Amino acid sequence: MPFRDAERHLRDILESINNIDTFLGDMDFDVYRGDLKTKSAVERQMQIITEGAVRLGADGDRLCPGIDWEGFRGMGNILRHGYHRIDDKIVWDTVKVELPPMKAAVLRALNPPPASPRSPILG
Repeated sequence: MPFRDAERHLRDILESINNIDTFLGDMDFDVYRGDLKTKSAVERQMQIITEGAVRLGADGDRLCPGIDWEGFRGMGNILRHGYHRIDDKIVWDTVKVELPPMKAAVLRALNPPPASPRSPILG
């Protein structure tokens, strides 16, 4: 996959994570569960993240090891096709537990340390 594509997908993922952080602020689960507008916005951003995971394919593991890329791709199928089965608690836990390490991994891939001769995206 060309550099531009992987970088774009990682930037889309990062933007969606930042949007989710903004939407949720200091909201707790009970407030989230009762706020249809915020749930809908978070689920849409999760769809973008999961589609980015699909488009990254095997590059996801190479660029951001340790992230459950396959799990995110599977979650995307539920968000897109099994919308009637979406579990608010699973979405909440994914956002609170899985997205922070994903954000850190994406930032590392996009901004390698200066000592690195090449960006991991460049290969």
